[in-house]
Amino acid sequence: MSKTFLITGVSSGLGRAFAREVLAAGHQVVGTIRKPEQIPEFEALAPGHATGMLLDVTDDHAVTAVTDRVEREVGPIEVLISNAGYGVEGTVEESSMDDLRRQFDVNVHGTVAVIKAVLPFMRRRRRGHIVTLSSMAGLTALPGVAFYGASKFAVEGISASLAQEVAPFGIHVTSLALGSFRTDWAGRSMVRVPRSIPDYDTVFGPIRAARKANDGNQTGDPARAAKALMTVLDAEDPPVHLVLGSDALRLIQQGRQRLQNDIDAWAPLTASTDYPADDTDTGPRT
Repeated sequence: MSKTFLITGVSSGLGRAFAREVLAAGHQVVGTIRKPEQIPEFEALAPGHATGMLLDVTDDHAVTAVTDRVEREVGPIEVLISNAGYGVEGTVEESSMDDLRRQFDVNVHGTVAVIKAVLPFMRRRRRGHIVTLSSMAGLTALPGVAFYGASKFAVEGISASLAQEVAPFGIHVTSLALGSFRTDWAGRSMVRVPRSIPDYDTVFGPIRAARKANDGNQTGDPARAAKALMTVLDAEDPPVHLVLGSDALRLIQQGRQRLQNDIDAWAPLTASTDYPADDTDTGPRT
């Protein structure tokens, strides 16, 4: 049965790959785009099935207006894929507070704004699937992308809480923790903070150089990611967290093991902060 999908950020990369796969499966896709001239190109992918709409996800009023228009003019939104976002690359000390605010405004606030706009419709219909785009940097910390990783950690946490809140309404939530895919994320869609502190040359210099050199040669295939997503959307019990990419799987597992090692090593100190087991006085201490 044909469904209506709302996918943010379909001008290129994974958003475009998701849209292509969804359209190939016979569904309706409303894709949001930042530039008017990109709308005809997107709609040409599948005339009558692909609809482009202008949207800046940081504009809350525009998000609501676009969502209402989709419901009114195209059809009930069955699946939201919140794909719009970008990356900030830079060390914490060299990056500005404005870099951090902009990163969260798009990746976190924009994601939440779209989710909040579609939820009333999905909740009333008691069905729907919300897909958020995260990153391996949202499940394990990586040097040089702290602000980006922080935004994706936030997306992961929000998605996990949301999944529990809306499950009684028949709404599924899946957060995709992506590895390195062959898109323009490390190129046009990345803001590289200017270097200013030589002390970080040894630590961060090779990271930036390697990312630039690998741009266009990443192991992840966007088309295969789109097929994987369709498998999840068709599942009776879809995952809340899905890792995509062998590099993401490896790095997340390594990061989780480091975390577990810290937890295990410091478990006695962790438990030492509880009141004694025979202490019946649960009042505050001064």
